[in-house]
Amino acid sequence: MQTEPHIQPTHLPDQPPILCIVGPTGAGKTHLAMALAEHAKSIGQTIELISMDSALVYCGLDIGSAKPTKAEQAAVQHHLIDILEPTESYSAARFANDTKRLCEEISARGHIPVVVGGTMLYWRAWAHGLSSLPPADPEIRARLDEQGKMIGWPAMHAELAKVDSVTAARLQPNDSQRVQRALEVYEITGKPMSELLAESPSEDGREGSAIPEWINLISLEPSDRSRLHQNLEKRFDEMLAGGLLEEVEALRNNPGLHADLPAIRSVGYRQVWEYLNGAVDQEEMRYKALAATRQLGKRQLTWLRAIAGRNTFDPFNPNELKAALEYCKQNLR
Repeated sequence: MQTEPHIQPTHLPDQPPILCIVGPTGAGKTHLAMALAEHAKSIGQTIELISMDSALVYCGLDIGSAKPTKAEQAAVQHHLIDILEPTESYSAARFANDTKRLCEEISARGHIPVVVGGTMLYWRAWAHGLSSLPPADPEIRARLDEQGKMIGWPAMHAELAKVDSVTAARLQPNDSQRVQRALEVYEITGKPMSELLAESPSEDGREGSAIPEWINLISLEPSDRSRLHQNLEKRFDEMLAGGLLEEVEALRNNPGLHADLPAIRSVGYRQVWEYLNGAVDQEEMRYKALAATRQLGKRQLTWLRAIAGRNTFDPFNPNELKAALEYCKQNLR
């Protein structure tokens, strides 16, 4: 059986640790990174940002992904943004390789790489490597997709629970992408995904992993969850007012796109796509999008809290936010 090549963790000898800014969606990661880049410029240094976000890689997913503005991208060099068409797929393994290469290239030209984002599977691949799970099987994946459309993903989740209760317990019943992948892995290998990951716990990168010495991790973790939810609600309403419906309508007009592609499964896009298809009304679309965004933030915080030794700051506390920026400045040469 062929497997994906194991991705070795990045290591840059004779280089200072790479700063990585993480946190749940809506925590202000980009704002902090831009403030740091502005400070660096004032002292004659140059920062280049590497996006660790699974939605930002796609062209055309601008408003709903909270992509850095054109002005922000013009002010600071950003990488791994708008590198794929939404018909394509991106993987954690590819992110790890791309980020390793970019860190080396940025450092070689005397600039400072800073990784920013909240896709924690990408973090795991870059920081700890990936376990050797089997690659996707197009035939099995297509069949599972069809089955999921027929009986619904909660029913597929129930099927997963019969063969891999550990993985099923940590997945939402409607998380079609991850439920499908877990069922696919079981069909290909005959083993539950949880068992395969347990065979290489150091590669899992989720449960209690320490931070590699070549990464300096700063985590923005809001203490006031209700305020975070209010901010996310305000942000989504601003996205709707700013043209999110029109953006998704333009995507729907692309004959190469459909609802099961990773790009369209992104939080917000999936729910608006359903609305434009007439499956839900606008009120339900908004409710489902906000619920999915909150669930995403919860999953991100779960990942973060399992990382030992991370440096945490509350972005809603002005003193802590200032301290976060001062901490980041220490990473500058």
